[in-house]
Amino acid sequence: MIEPLVFELSRCARRGYDYPSCDVPQVDVPVALKRMKAAALPELSELDVVRHFSRLSNRTFGVDYGVYPLGSCTMKYNPKINEKTASLEAFTHIHPLQDSDTVQGALKLMYRLLEALSTVTGMSWGSLQPSAGAHGEYTGLKIIKAYHLANNQGHRNRVIVPVSAHGTNPASAALNGFEIVEVATDERGLIDLTSLDALLDDRIAAIMLTNPNTLGLFERDIVLIANKVHQAGGLLYYDGANLNAIMGMARPKDMGFDVVHLNLHKTFSTPHGGGGPGAGPVLVSKPLVPYLPKPDIVCVDGTYRFDWDSSLSIGKVAGFWGNFLVLVRAYTYIVRMGLHGLREASRHAVLNANYLLAKLEDLLDHPYGNFCMHEFVLSAQSLKDETGVSALDIAKGLLDCNYHPPTIYFPLIVHEAMMFEPTESESMENLDILADTLRMLIQTARTDVAVLKRAPEHTVIGRVDEVLAAKSPVLRYVRKETTEG
Repeated sequence: MIEPLVFELSRCARRGYDYPSCDVPQVDVPVALKRMKAAALPELSELDVVRHFSRLSNRTFGVDYGVYPLGSCTMKYNPKINEKTASLEAFTHIHPLQDSDTVQGALKLMYRLLEALSTVTGMSWGSLQPSAGAHGEYTGLKIIKAYHLANNQGHRNRVIVPVSAHGTNPASAALNGFEIVEVATDERGLIDLTSLDALLDDRIAAIMLTNPNTLGLFERDIVLIANKVHQAGGLLYYDGANLNAIMGMARPKDMGFDVVHLNLHKTFSTPHGGGGPGAGPVLVSKPLVPYLPKPDIVCVDGTYRFDWDSSLSIGKVAGFWGNFLVLVRAYTYIVRMGLHGLREASRHAVLNANYLLAKLEDLLDHPYGNFCMHEFVLSAQSLKDETGVSALDIAKGLLDCNYHPPTIYFPLIVHEAMMFEPTESESMENLDILADTLRMLIQTARTDVAVLKRAPEHTVIGRVDEVLAAKSPVLRYVRKETTEG
């Protein structure tokens, strides 16, 4: 049964709230700003609202319900202690405009979080303002642009992006006014050095990389790449989407990177998906610190405060101080884990990925290498050629088996791509069952194609027309007028 929209459950004059008495002076609202009629808001009792959202919560899928091997997104388990600390009244009842003397605990947490993230990445300092990974990319590239302009290098207007990069990389560069040039991938799945050499001239501002890369492979030539780019006058930008593979074992700074963004909602275990919440702090090497967003958080004689003083800063990039409760969750995770725990998390993430790869590589094509880091990409192209069953069909079949499917059709350089990232959260038993389920689905592809072409059949909504949904999305509710006879 389809759950009605909250608007469709609405009944005139029902209420589920009671506003407190107004404790501020009443003012006259200008006529031009007054509503001419009441807002078209749903009207429900408290019980109706609770039941509606409880039913919806049982129809969604999250890592708390089952294996969520969504490649490139690090959908790891979010420890409930994170939620407990983020719900403390000392954090939830403060206001971003309070005087800094009254929020010393919050400022201390943010300062210490920056210290911890600087330690993990090897960078000198950073900003917690960016609200998500792509926002962090935009901020980091804005810093790079400001740095070049301040050093009379405004002609550097190109950013190098691998053909396997996240789609947000070229988008973030374009938003900052850069021209995007692609660097090829070689037969190993790594940056093609010959292709890179051909791109390095005095127009290059930066190269955007993640390491391990989007194929789940460690860029073994990263120090050489860094030297080449630096010698050409460019900077290295680290996309932190894949940091979960190397926490505590390798630092972007030691690889030669100058700017890093981190996805706290991935690597540091804050729930994410469906558009939020998120946080994408940016960390930089020492020469770039003056260009960080303002205000900075500083500690003077044991007192924490905001510092707005920098003539080179790119300015504010978010309202107030970032997604604060996401920062609380991330700090809780780091403190609970410690450096040793973070290192062990990455080791287990890499171990789990290689274990699952070993279980699956005889079922689907593995185009690059024998080992991976925290994730891997398989191809269903041979299966599709043999049976007509695509990566999409297998993904839909997994939904019927109560699994969230892996990322499919990304990266684009792998045909019929299926990208798996089991994270450190999953046990060997869970990975065995997932592998057996995939084996069963692939056997079904060879014996009864129609079953997978119809999938999913046991979900609330069956297979949707994804092309139509992308091209003609319905983004708002329109109340249908009815007539009563």
